[in-house]
Amino acid sequence: MTVSKSSVVAVLRRRGQHDRADWVDRVLPEHIDTARNAGLLDLLAVDVADLTGEAACEPR
Repeated sequence: MTVSKSSVVAVLRRRGQHDRADWVDRVLPEHIDTARNAGLLDLLAVDVADLTGEAACEPR
């Protein structure tokens, strides 16, 4: 499964983690593969299950 980069950035900005949000926005692709980037999402404390249904995308 993939999630949109903008949804991850939004979660980080809501938490006040603007530097991390800026980094994610610069470095990661538009659609983030949750399996391939599971460690990074865990490090950022972003739970994919918490993202809205519209943030999840079909696999490419």
